[in-house]
Amino acid sequence: MTMVQSFRRITLAAALTGLAGLAGLVVPAPATAHVAPPHVRGTETVPVYDYANAIRESVWVTTPLDNDGDGAPDKIVVDLVRPRETAQARVKIPVIMDASPYYECCGRGNESERKVYGPDGDVVKFPLFYDNYFVPRGYAFAAVDFNGTNRSTGCGDVGGREEIIGAKTVIDWLNGRAHGEYADGTVARADWTTGKVGMIGKSWDGTVANGVAATGVDGLATIVPISAISSWYDYYRDNGAIYTADFGPSWLSGFVNGRPDPICVANRERLLTGSENATGNVNAFWSERDFVPDARTVRASVFVVHGINDLNVETKHFAQWWDALARRDVPRKIWLSQEGHVDPFDFRRADWVSTLHKWFDFWLQGLRNNVMREPMATLERTPDHWVDERTWPAPGTVKLPVSLGAGDGTTGTLGLRPSRPGTLASVTDDPALSENAAVRDPNTAVPGRRVFLSAPLPHDVRISGTATISLRIKVNQPNTELSARLVDYGRAERINYLGSGEGIRTLSTESCFGASTAGDDPCYRDTAKNLTTADFAVLTRGWLDAAHRDSLTAPSPLVPGQWYTVDWTLHAHDTVLPAGRVLGLVITLSDNGFTIPFNTGATVDLDLGRSRLGLPVSLLPGATTLPDTTTAPQIVTELQPADPAATPTDRWTTFR
Repeated sequence: MTMVQSFRRITLAAALTGLAGLAGLVVPAPATAHVAPPHVRGTETVPVYDYANAIRESVWVTTPLDNDGDGAPDKIVVDLVRPRETAQARVKIPVIMDASPYYECCGRGNESERKVYGPDGDVVKFPLFYDNYFVPRGYAFAAVDFNGTNRSTGCGDVGGREEIIGAKTVIDWLNGRAHGEYADGTVARADWTTGKVGMIGKSWDGTVANGVAATGVDGLATIVPISAISSWYDYYRDNGAIYTADFGPSWLSGFVNGRPDPICVANRERLLTGSENATGNVNAFWSERDFVPDARTVRASVFVVHGINDLNVETKHFAQWWDALARRDVPRKIWLSQEGHVDPFDFRRADWVSTLHKWFDFWLQGLRNNVMREPMATLERTPDHWVDERTWPAPGTVKLPVSLGAGDGTTGTLGLRPSRPGTLASVTDDPALSENAAVRDPNTAVPGRRVFLSAPLPHDVRISGTATISLRIKVNQPNTELSARLVDYGRAERINYLGSGEGIRTLSTESCFGASTAGDDPCYRDTAKNLTTADFAVLTRGWLDAAHRDSLTAPSPLVPGQWYTVDWTLHAHDTVLPAGRVLGLVITLSDNGFTIPFNTGATVDLDLGRSRLGLPVSLLPGATTLPDTTTAPQIVTELQPADPAATPTDRWTTFR
């Protein structure tokens, strides 16, 4: 008996039961009022549908926008694959959707797969494993081209209204609220779906998922943002400090552009003007691209995945989004890995596929498995050592006020006992100082930096969350950049996230997840950790343009010689510092490795007695806080990690 015949038999039995009841016959009640479709076994979906025979189609969805100015509504292309058997049996199924600007220009995944089209224009190869794995299990997969990319019309506006509304309109079409057409102009109706959609994607793909969720669109049941942006201002800037002057939204829109010039040239000019690269200010352009305030309207569940060493989409993105969702009690889950900008399929493959499967089954298929009863947070504590926790940041985390001490005059100290107000130190800018030069050999006097060290830790110390810096400063010029780094000193095997693999290396072997066709297989190269042994590692960083100390919208210059208190945040982090390690705080000014400093050469005086490090600490059993010390310990840094050669060009051309 075929699946279609099985469904027809169920329908016929129900009809006969109804007729028998009208005739006064006694008919045994069915054992259950609901008959599960063939792809459901208990509380999980199973692969029963023929992937090779699946329906593959392309739909052009009409948006309400026209930002290419051609007088016609912009259209978003949705490339779909879905089981033929469910369509024949009229069984409605949910949709997994990955909206991306990269399907033509650059590819997706560790192997940079692109869409491949057949002679009829339909996709015969979809990037990534989602289609191969989930379509046989009773899902549709939608690979959506951003506006202005590949076959979609319009022009890319990089996180703006067009981009978000374009992806949102696809969900509207899947729920019968928007118009779609096939290539020949005939109407395309999504009458085969339940309307439940789960958006997933890494980097920019995950970013648009955040943005669409922030609209509160009906039908979006869950999102899985991987290494995703939550505020585009924070992607390009940090507290007024500018990361890049050349690779901003205008450049990025052109990089992924699929339209022939000059169609989108005027749009890119608008992006260049709106981003206001010369100021570092927040304006209406950046506010439109900040999804965090709209977390209050999110109706979808959220499964966040991020690498704590991601220097592309830094950890502040997941942390501020996560905190905003927590305040609204949004159903959520989080994975934090040791890697950089890496998909979990490439650092914990089998566990990731299994967990994602349960997540989608719960939120899209309505199957009551145990995924929401599992611990909320899963963290990679050390390479390949994972732990589960009930929430993040770690339960019991407090912001510990850590004082800065003068030490021996060359190297300062970190501890709980405040220095006397008026205890001074100074630092003079050295724009050529690299990160490794700034943090290695901390007991040596190096122009351009001030180092503060804790005593060796008597117990393990858990850092979990976002550290803050408060400095009392006097500057000899109207503006300067301020840079801060937290450093873990002590020899250990660590993830080498600064290389091209961002913490992983690709092997020659493969593993397969899902079904295949002649043109689309589910097999991908395995990976392994890139490890290095080093005497220190930078845990987290943060920058401030001092003129933006009080406002990101209206900067005000400093009065040379006047004292100010300046506060800023470092990027979120999570780690356990083992007993015996030393925690360091390194203060520098200009940072050419990560930012574009416009005001160099300053000398800054620090009042240590009125300066603090706010350290988010969760005390482990038997642990104490940082010990007090008046003398910095002697640190040896013979084995050094790779120095971030991350010039702006390197960073912005490896952003996927």
